[in-house]
Amino acid sequence: MKLKGIRRFINPYNRDYYGGALMLLIGVGVVAQGLGYDVGSLSHMGPGFFPVSLGVVLSLVGVGIAFGARRIDPDAKPDGDPLPSQWRGWICIVLGVIAFVVLGRYGGLLPASFAVVFISALGDRQNTLVSATVLALSICVICVVVFWWALQLQLPLFTWGG
Repeated sequence: MKLKGIRRFINPYNRDYYGGALMLLIGVGVVAQGLGYDVGSLSHMGPGFFPVSLGVVLSLVGVGIAFGARRIDPDAKPDGDPLPSQWRGWICIVLGVIAFVVLGRYGGLLPASFAVVFISALGDRQNTLVSATVLALSICVICVVVFWWALQLQLPLFTWGG
């Protein structure tokens, strides 16, 4: 009887509860650390404003995930085989981030933005080379407008070498 209660609590089919609780804990920790800095206001943001805001959003998302989790009977068997690992997606995302770091340093904002989006988009099996290229070019246009023109980010559009 007691084992059944513990098994119900540690049921692997209720992973959303654990994931939501973990996100909530991390969010609360980020908020606690961010409050150690000057938060400021919306018009005069301090160094703690962004971490506190992200921590609050992360906590709210964690609560939403935990409340949205479905209760599954611990004695029920899964319907089918578990999904296979998506190694292609993982590898493409990691390679995209590495390409962004390298090209951001040695190539500039546009090559880095194009590379991260193009390579990461190829991680989805439904994307084609054409759709990944269109997506990457669209993001490059948005990066130029937002980061280079509006925010005047100190990263050149193109550069050669470091």
